[in-house]
Amino acid sequence: MAAIMFSIMVILLLLGFPMMIPLIAGAFFGVVQLFGDMGKTEFLVQQMLGGIRPASLIAVPMFILAADIMTRGHSADRLIDMVMAYVRHIKGGLAVSTSSACALFGAVSGSTQATVVAVGGPLRPRMLKGGYNDSFILALIVNSSDIAFLIPPSIGMIIYGVVSKSSIPELFIAGIGPGLLILFLFSIYSMIYATVKGVPTEPAASWSERLTAMKRALWPLGFPVIIIGGIFGGIFSPTEAAAVSVMYALFLETIVFRSITIKNFYSIAKSTGLVTGVVFILVGAGAAFAWVLSFAQIPQAMLGAIGITEMGPIGVLFVIAIAFFIGCMFVDPIVVILVLVPIFAPVIKSTGLDPILVGTLITLQAAIGSATPPFGCDIFTAVAVFKQPYLNVIKGTPPFVFILLCVSVLMIYFPQIALFLRDVAFAN
Repeated sequence: MAAIMFSIMVILLLLGFPMMIPLIAGAFFGVVQLFGDMGKTEFLVQQMLGGIRPASLIAVPMFILAADIMTRGHSADRLIDMVMAYVRHIKGGLAVSTSSACALFGAVSGSTQATVVAVGGPLRPRMLKGGYNDSFILALIVNSSDIAFLIPPSIGMIIYGVVSKSSIPELFIAGIGPGLLILFLFSIYSMIYATVKGVPTEPAASWSERLTAMKRALWPLGFPVIIIGGIFGGIFSPTEAAAVSVMYALFLETIVFRSITIKNFYSIAKSTGLVTGVVFILVGAGAAFAWVLSFAQIPQAMLGAIGITEMGPIGVLFVIAIAFFIGCMFVDPIVVILVLVPIFAPVIKSTGLDPILVGTLITLQAAIGSATPPFGCDIFTAVAVFKQPYLNVIKGTPPFVFILLCVSVLMIYFPQIALFLRDVAFAN
């Protein structure tokens, strides 16, 4: 049954159907095979509704809306200008600024694709003018957006937390360490690249220019303070933090910066609604598909076939990392999280692995896969936004993917990279 289910999904994907159709079709076939009665498909509807029922999912459209407001307004540009003022003069300064801007915007949006648009739009022309090769620029932007998936708030972590019933605040805090490590390693690589290629540096900003840029960015810097500080301090939950971030974004862009009007807000809300609709349909379809897999005990059969039950914690983590990395190279990360997390849940529990460590590793693999050929979703976002050929976008990705995979291995052998801040923040 499992082979036919997955074959149906692959065929529908190859025929060009959106991912929600293969998921629902696979689940439908599974129910008919299990119960022999098409009337039992009402179970699918129940599972789909149950999948989108958790209150934590309310944070997803809120963070998407906040990111849309800031991208249309001045917040993103002010954050980028502040970073540029402090590091543009070092070797590879423009590239380091791009990675740093992705990390900062990630602390606001939680979305890799929003980060590609918000940061790549203004910085790519500047880097081209600064002497960087376009394939390097595109690869840097696409892969630096991975940091946005780890730095809280992270939409991927929210989905994982809902599916695995893990603490979303703990996941948020655990993502900071790996995110900063990736930023550091990308910065080192960018400096080496600029040195080898002889990329000229920009003149250093004066301290008055830096202070001006800092003052201009003070209001946008309130986002990470509100989100991370509020959750860390126990002032509000991630869902409440999402609502506060929308209110703060509206306050900045309509009252302080006056960059958007009520008329603009209508188109922003419409865009957010479309994205949210797609996300929630995927979540519902993924929940139904995961239920069918669980009911048919397919996860146990698959994991038993590869002998994962006989592996130790490190072996299990490697299998999880590989599965999610490969899955997200072909399918949207949200779908992969929805489908694979329930499959691995029993073995994670039996081996005693920390679900927060597993969730952080899964989020990282989802981010890497979404920026990796052949079908990483961030690659196609870059193709559409920058109007560049597919091969040009992926040409410079191998060194960045290698760095990201090295971080994954380090996390497996040194879990405190992710868990140190979590343990400090949530120590009893």
